[in-house]
Amino acid sequence: MKGFDLTAILGNPEYMAMLAHGIEMTFIIAICSWLQAMSLALVLLAIRFSPGRIGNSIVAAYVSYHRNVPTLVQLMLWYFGIFTILPSALSDWLTAHSAEMIFAIVGLGLCQAAYFSEDLRSGLRSISPGQMEAARALGHGYISAMRNVLIPQGVRNALPALVNHSVSLFKNSSLAIVIGAPELSHAVKEIENLSFRTFEIYLIGTVLYLVFSLIIMAGGAWLTWRADPLNGAAR
Repeated sequence: MKGFDLTAILGNPEYMAMLAHGIEMTFIIAICSWLQAMSLALVLLAIRFSPGRIGNSIVAAYVSYHRNVPTLVQLMLWYFGIFTILPSALSDWLTAHSAEMIFAIVGLGLCQAAYFSEDLRSGLRSISPGQMEAARALGHGYISAMRNVLIPQGVRNALPALVNHSVSLFKNSSLAIVIGAPELSHAVKEIENLSFRTFEIYLIGTVLYLVFSLIIMAGGAWLTWRADPLNGAAR
């Protein structure tokens, strides 16, 4: 029976290279998904605040779907379902350009956009209606008032929730293992298969996810503190 030995993993250049590649792919998935999610969330938010009922209903249905269907199921639907019905030319191109990574980014980004849009919507709804009236009285049009007065306040109000969901997005990147994306959890599994050091490699993987999540949370806490106008006045 083999005893506990972290050096069997940490001292092996091949395993360390696999871990480094997995970390790199995890951050690529997380960052690209975050950018996609935030961009789409702003579009959904604009539709939500428009007067049209149809657009509002479509966004509500979109949010409801992505908040109530497990992210894992959504990823599997994209890769094992939608991928198989695409035109052969597009499927071949995706296969040649790491389809697993692309669908992981698309699936996670679309899902997280629903959460980000609701965070931003809640942040905007927490602002007093008098803010818009005051901005219009000062000569701002609707778009100018939203861009220069309401949205900055709404984003600041939504920052804690946005940070929490950003951490969730980073952690959910591990779900991409089910479609074969070569991220950190996939690298951990591969190393476990090669080394038979189950406890050691899963301990390392756990610590890595914990450290990176805490760094993101610390960065978000600092950003929230910086965005607080009271702290700004103190500086």
